[in-house]
Amino acid sequence: MSFDTLDKIDLRILQELQNDASLTNVELASRVNLSPSPCLARVKNLERLGVINRRVAVVDPQIVGLRVMAFIQVTLEKHVQSVRDGFATEIGRIAEIMDCYLMVGDQDYLLRAIVSDVSDLENLIARISRIAGVASIRSGLAVRNVSSRRALPLDVSRPIQVKSASADSERHRPSLHRHLQALA
Repeated sequence: MSFDTLDKIDLRILQELQNDASLTNVELASRVNLSPSPCLARVKNLERLGVINRRVAVVDPQIVGLRVMAFIQVTLEKHVQSVRDGFATEIGRIAEIMDCYLMVGDQDYLLRAIVSDVSDLENLIARISRIAGVASIRSGLAVRNVSSRRALPLDVSRPIQVKSASADSERHRPSLHRHLQALA
């Protein structure tokens, strides 16, 4: 596997796109002091490398009626691959689960879920409890979001080496299930 180096300009491009992925190439080029053609070539290279794996719109959950955020801790009965695989598959099918982390510590998984109301949360927890291999569930409600970031803290003062991804790599469209499989 080969490595590519991201220089200061690449990192500045990433910073700008993390803050506003809707920038046109001309706007982006202006912000990073490049002409449009080399800027577009760099963005395409970042996509090819898998550094940029997708662009999304961040929707305000309150405005669309998703007012309850919960953190759910899940412990499995057995720590065998087949149980983890089954759990990962089922969790990947639940749209309300925004994040799922395989943990080291008291619980096996930490989930972040978002739903409309407490009744929907109760139904979600019941659904998770029916997944084969789940031993226990603990949950907590988020009262208010105090701070939230999506942009990674990139240090533009030094280059970063990244592993090159092949053209047919699954890195271009990672799924929750593949991430959990890789961690298990």
